Amino acid sequence: MRERLRSAGRVTLGVAIGAATAFLDLCFVIVAGLTVGASWIWPRAREIVVPPVLAGARSLAGLERRRVVRYLGGVEEHEFTGWQAMRYLALRWVVGLLGLFVLFLLGFGLAVTGSMLLAWTTGFPWSFVESGGRVTWETVALAAIPGAVLLYLDLVGIAGVAGLDRALVRRILGPTANALLQRRVSELSESRALVVEAVDGERRRIERDLHDGVQQRLVALGMLLGRARRSQSPDKTAELLVQAHEESQQALHELREVSWRVYPAALDQQGLAAALENVADRSPVPVELDFALAGRPPRNVEAVAYFVVCEAVTNAAKHAGAHRVDVTISQSDKMIHVRIADDGVGGADASGGGLAGLARRVAALDGSFAVVSPAGGGTTITAELPCE
Repeated sequence: MRERLRSAGRVTLGVAIGAATAFLDLCFVIVAGLTVGASWIWPRAREIVVPPVLAGARSLAGLERRRVVRYLGGVEEHEFTGWQAMRYLALRWVVGLLGLFVLFLLGFGLAVTGSMLLAWTTGFPWSFVESGGRVTWETVALAAIPGAVLLYLDLVGIAGVAGLDRALVRRILGPTANALLQRRVSELSESRALVVEAVDGERRRIERDLHDGVQQRLVALGMLLGRARRSQSPDKTAELLVQAHEESQQALHELREVSWRVYPAALDQQGLAAALENVADRSPVPVELDFALAGRPPRNVEAVAYFVVCEAVTNAAKHAGAHRVDVTISQSDKMIHVRIADDGVGGADASGGGLAGLARRVAALDGSFAVVSPAGGGTTITAELPCE
């Protein structure tokens, strides 16, 4: 509620500032139109006059766009030409004056309401009442319903003017359809490169784990079994078989870890909640899981969310010295929110191999990824994944 009131106040302030600058826009459009129009019949004068006029239009339109971005939101930065700025200012003052009219009605209505309530509580005459000049509770009751309706219409009007302001900036000063298409193609090309890099990095990591871990365990297991076969001492044979059994168990454990990193069977068969519960059960650090998804998200989103949690929990256990990890999976609108927080030593390097790989996985889905890890203050990893 408090945030909504703060947002409504910010929008009202933005519309009020826009109403004030409408007069500046109108004056600039009139002066610039007369100046450019007068110089149009003389090419030499046109070359001298037009550039500074367009530069002034760009500056004034830039100020208007910053106002819209700061107070009204919903507008992205984009380069625009001087003629675009002139076209924007030629229409902008109309929206500004409309906002001034709506704000005037709101202020007038509040003034009437305030004076009526003051006259009612104090018993002073009220100039809006012609007969007797006194305000009674019947007068207040009769004015309450139409006053509430007018207040609602004023608030809707302010929201409408704010929407017009945003639409005007997006329509005239925003990127064109071709620019949006080129930007999207560039983003997709970058995402494709990130996906290829992430998959290649994960493949190298699995190969390294198999070569340096499982393969070496199996070689040691074979040597122990060979020595046991050649041994003439029953005690020595029994000791070597015990070591061989331990090596086989360790090799099996490491092989299971590698297979889990490739793609866990629980994620495919039972979904994200079951896979994360397995992660929590296998973690040497206590993991508190808060899973609040109503339905099952798409498979690619599930996989990325799983790997983010799995990598973060592993890092908390191996490198952060954490005693507790809190994992929260929630959803709002069409976004999946993943948050992993530990009470470790902090100081995690977001550009390191594991975290950078997670950032690339998240970026491939057009999601956002952030790491907050001050020294001594624990580590919090967040990822937001679109699921549409």
